[in-house]
Amino acid sequence: MSDEFYRIKRLPPYVIAEVNAMRAAARAAGEDIIDLGMGNPDLPPPDHVIAKLVEVAQKPDAHGYSQSKGIPGLRRAQANYYARRFGVEVDPETEVVVTMGSKEGLASLATAITAPGDVVLAPNPSYPIHTFGFIIAGATIRSVPTTPDENYFRALERAMHFTVPRPSILVVNYPGNPTAETVDLAFYDRLVAWAKENQVWILSDLAYSELYFDGNPTPSILQVPGAKDVAIEFTSMSKTYSMAGWRMGFAVGNQKLIAAMTRVKSYLDYGAFTPIQAAACAALNGPQDIVEKNRQLYQKRRDVMVESFARAGWDIPSPRASMFAWAPLPPALKEMGSLEFSKQLLTHAKVAVAPGVGYGEDGEGFVRIAMVENEQRLRQAARNVKKYLQSMGVNTPVTKGAA
Repeated sequence: MSDEFYRIKRLPPYVIAEVNAMRAAARAAGEDIIDLGMGNPDLPPPDHVIAKLVEVAQKPDAHGYSQSKGIPGLRRAQANYYARRFGVEVDPETEVVVTMGSKEGLASLATAITAPGDVVLAPNPSYPIHTFGFIIAGATIRSVPTTPDENYFRALERAMHFTVPRPSILVVNYPGNPTAETVDLAFYDRLVAWAKENQVWILSDLAYSELYFDGNPTPSILQVPGAKDVAIEFTSMSKTYSMAGWRMGFAVGNQKLIAAMTRVKSYLDYGAFTPIQAAACAALNGPQDIVEKNRQLYQKRRDVMVESFARAGWDIPSPRASMFAWAPLPPALKEMGSLEFSKQLLTHAKVAVAPGVGYGEDGEGFVRIAMVENEQRLRQAARNVKKYLQSMGVNTPVTKGAA
């Protein structure tokens, strides 16, 4: 009997797990680790959402199997969100399916629409499910860049000309995880035209739709006229409403893709627990002040982090969206590589970050910093990092007013 399972053999080692194990060991030993590694919101959901969960959970008939594609009220609530936020009309019956977070949705769709040998264009660096979901389904990945410039479209053209078989799916993710890059509607306009010309499905991950900063709302690809002919989009309640552990997300868009995904899901699950779906309705339909409050809180954290880390001697580009910063290694330590640098930060500065190489080979030279600790802890992290950098002989700038 072989213990070499086909799909497991196709999965590379999960690099980030190495740092996670070190972090867990340090915490078990009683060390105070400032955890900026995982994008796990540290805030609670709105009170009225929790109240709705409790209310529905107390009903005797709320504990049976739910609907795999999502209860009708929740699909309507998501359709209303698209109309309200993006001015996009979607049919809650045929163009919306509820997922257990965007991660499960992407994996289910990969299972539904890819066959062994299919070629999928996916960003590098990327959030792991954007590649592994298709690798598990038997597909082959061809990497494309993440930066939405002319080089991006040249890479798409090269992929179509030189890949056999021709790629049939493109995954996009803006605001990006891990890179925090953003795009405008003109980019999506061009992308949809390219996809139609080349007969490629577009899978857009818009999990960070509401975590945008400086008053620049992120667009949806479905705002492009005719986008639903080729595109499906995933959103999540994890970050918007601080409901990460609730596992609530959506796929919206092309009817064929939604139907394929709905059919596969009907074999795999019975849908999320009904009280959670009812509470998700309350989040989408109720007061939206939590969304703006979270946005402002993450923007303030971003400003504190960028400013305090700069004073510590580490210049980090200010992200325009998401809950992450994509930080190049300090130039003097670049040769160390992102995995070793992450380990050193954990050991010597008691700060956990995610090594960029864990998101693909093009993530080497970067780490991802999650803004999931309060401002005081972010400043403490910067102080710890400053001491570490000084111990490594990295000069830190002299702050104004300092002797």
